[in-house]
Amino acid sequence: MFLSRIWHDWRDGLFVVKPDTVVQWHRMGFKLYWRWKSRKRKRGRPHVSRQLVALIRKMSLSNPLWGAPRIHGELLKLGIDLAQSTISKYMRRPRRAPSQTWKTFLRNHLEETASIDFFTVPTATFRVLYVFLVLSHNRRRVIHFNVTEFPSAEWTARQLIEAFPWATAPKFLLRDRDSIYGHEVTRTIHNLCAEQVLAAARSPWQNPYVERAIGSIRRECLDHVIVLNEQHLRKVLKEYFRYYAESRTHLALGKDCPEPREIEPPEMGRIVAVPQLGGLHHRYTRIAA
Repeated sequence: MFLSRIWHDWRDGLFVVKPDTVVQWHRMGFKLYWRWKSRKRKRGRPHVSRQLVALIRKMSLSNPLWGAPRIHGELLKLGIDLAQSTISKYMRRPRRAPSQTWKTFLRNHLEETASIDFFTVPTATFRVLYVFLVLSHNRRRVIHFNVTEFPSAEWTARQLIEAFPWATAPKFLLRDRDSIYGHEVTRTIHNLCAEQVLAAARSPWQNPYVERAIGSIRRECLDHVIVLNEQHLRKVLKEYFRYYAESRTHLALGKDCPEPREIEPPEMGRIVAVPQLGGLHHRYTRIAA
């Protein structure tokens, strides 16, 4: 009735069809409906640009000692928020196994705890040099280091005084039971108003932070360098510790550096690689175009 009121010639538009035609129309409409409902939609992860994929592959090739967490930390500092699993997908080599966790009481006393240890380095002429390392557990800072061929208790005590001048010593100082730490070292620690905590014999896991740092020094630096002499070793370690403090991202620090790095957003410019340690590692930063 309503159609007849607005369209006087509605009878001319009528035509007779067979029941099968109506069924075919229904089937065609059903197909069109499901075709529309099953149309392609944007799903899954966001698209990763070719430039970013190329950057991830370049980082992994230029830094063969890096895994996905390290590259992820560098990208975060460049203002690129990308999933770590996506970085693993586009790397040139598989990701390394994750680092171990540290389950000791030291987590509750990081700001007031430091540790000391020795490690050896052979030279090109097969001399053995001893490196003394003082590590602050707060943000994994290397406070002091020195190199000698003939370590002694007196020499070690002097290094502690140089590491903690003007009442800057922590409350707790961890060390192992090496015979090099004689009465002179014990007296110096007491004079610094610090309390020494001795690890059990043959238990390096009880002094994990400095052991981890020494492992990083070997894997990321000394295993790839032939040391010539004491002067050369000091130079190499000084450059590595500068990279370690200012450029290297750490898992335990939320993928930040001991000396915090600012995040550089994309609008600051293009990404450039700054070689460090002769190109063994790189720092990625942004510069204005």
